[in-house]
Amino acid sequence: MGLGILIVGLVLFLGTHLVTTRRELRARLIASRGEAAYKIGYSILSAIGLALIIWGFAHYRATGWIDVWYPPVAMRHITLALMPFAVILVVASYVRGRIYARLKHPMLAGVKLWALAHLLANGDLGSIILFGSFLAWAVYDRISLKYRSDPGAPPIPVGGVGNDVIAVVLGIVLYLALALVFHPFVIGVPVIGA
Repeated sequence: MGLGILIVGLVLFLGTHLVTTRRELRARLIASRGEAAYKIGYSILSAIGLALIIWGFAHYRATGWIDVWYPPVAMRHITLALMPFAVILVVASYVRGRIYARLKHPMLAGVKLWALAHLLANGDLGSIILFGSFLAWAVYDRISLKYRSDPGAPPIPVGGVGNDVIAVVLGIVLYLALALVFHPFVIGVPVIGA
């Protein structure tokens, strides 16, 4: 049951996000429903999808765990080493500096790194489905950006090195909060000291 809920959540969440890559479909939806209705619907479907992902994965972990392979312990250390960079990249997509200018899409790079890192450390079916889906979506989204003909969102000003310093500091603080608080108390898996 948990895997089914997880998959439905992934279809809703990532499916909604895939609409963004289908620019003609997105434009038709906005034209027929209006931009406000599109954004509200997008947000509601994404939120429902995310809630189902969290609920389904928690239910799966509690009742239906299925091992596919057993990652070596070293993979956990590699994941720990990669995760600060993934979080910094996500933060750099909002605090735009040279990291943003260099990568152009640090959010997608951060999601890919997060998903890959978690695939290295988790060999169960639910994790493979969860993180593999996010990795596949981020790769597809990044590739689709090369073929989009519309200008997309208005450009956001990009700062200098100072914004990169802010992104790194905020990224490290957020990483520590995720590792020390979120992961052990919400996910139920201690990251550091386990």
